[in-house]
Amino acid sequence: MELPGKQSVPEVMGKYRELIEAKRRRDELLHERNQLQKQIKDKESAQRVKQRMTDLKSDIKRGEDNVESLEEPVMEAIESIPNEIDPAVVQLDDVVEVDRLNPDAFVPKDEKRDHMAVAERLGGLVDFGSGSQVSGTSWYYLLENGALLEMALVQYAISKARARGWRLVVPPAAVRPTVANACGFKPRDQNGEQQIYSVGDSLCLAGTAEIPLAGLGLQKTLETLPERVVGVSRAYRAEAGARGRDTKGLYRVHEFTKVELFAWCHPEKSEKMLDEILGLQKEIVRELGLCARVLDMPPHELGAPASRKYDIEAWMPGRGDWGEISSASNCLSFQSRRLHTKCDDGQFAHTLNGTAMAVPRMMVAIIENYYNPDTNTIQIPTPLRKYLDMSHIHPV
Repeated sequence: MELPGKQSVPEVMGKYRELIEAKRRRDELLHERNQLQKQIKDKESAQRVKQRMTDLKSDIKRGEDNVESLEEPVMEAIESIPNEIDPAVVQLDDVVEVDRLNPDAFVPKDEKRDHMAVAERLGGLVDFGSGSQVSGTSWYYLLENGALLEMALVQYAISKARARGWRLVVPPAAVRPTVANACGFKPRDQNGEQQIYSVGDSLCLAGTAEIPLAGLGLQKTLETLPERVVGVSRAYRAEAGARGRDTKGLYRVHEFTKVELFAWCHPEKSEKMLDEILGLQKEIVRELGLCARVLDMPPHELGAPASRKYDIEAWMPGRGDWGEISSASNCLSFQSRRLHTKCDDGQFAHTLNGTAMAVPRMMVAIIENYYNPDTNTIQIPTPLRKYLDMSHIHPV
């Protein structure tokens, strides 16, 4: 593995030991200076002490300069070291499909079902043009039926999570960069591309509620585990760079509503918790009647904080491809070590997260799978109807 400056992990650890030794030598000099300051009142030794303190001043300056020159590059490299990879996936070269949900609901590729074209034909769903004029590309307005569909999806996901014991939280959307970094999200990636929006020098906008939810455990010892929370928030993704068709419509946008699952548990219970999160995600997809596949992700798809990750991709016939609608990750103690979140026995808690509902992606899947070209209507999945008070979306 190469880190910043094309260093290897052993090389970084060697630099880290060098930094620790430099700090030790500097601290010894500072301690000696403090002791000499106590002796300076003694007239017999005052001259000798003053001479030694003069020598120490330059020695301490060199020591502090040495620490400063080592610390920033070493800490940057250490922060770039990703989590330990789960042994079950360490040898994977590509994604592995482990489950297929609602296979009978598969709809063949059909450009007439493209969600942007459908939204234009029906009206009253999404306004991409105004969003682009007001805010730029990949911004949008959800209109009447589109806004109602978002609210229904959020309410449905919250209801499913709370029925399983997840405690509802509405977290802040802005967090300190140190918290984002601790969770494995950097305001700028290693190529200097902006991934997270900054708000001045002291805050950034969270790309997922995972970040502020993890912050609930900052500097805390959790006495009752597992602890499960479901958070509802707006998510902000800068996502610089061209991504072809994925930049069109609702599939990849800069701001959206997301319902996030986040859990802390004892280390020996995290595999079971990951299964619990994935089970809830699969239940939601099954009930919504979407054809989807569950993927076990290989090491190069894990990102920095995850030790193991499952993605669920729904079939989107208008796009003619599978599209990610949720993920579930076990981060082990990667985040809790950086946030200092511990169990009552002194161990660092394991943290896990999963998407309960990423609204725009789910809207794409529902529109493209449930659109009827013959009637020019979208059928509402049965579980959502009580939140929408309608069975179909008609043209307006």
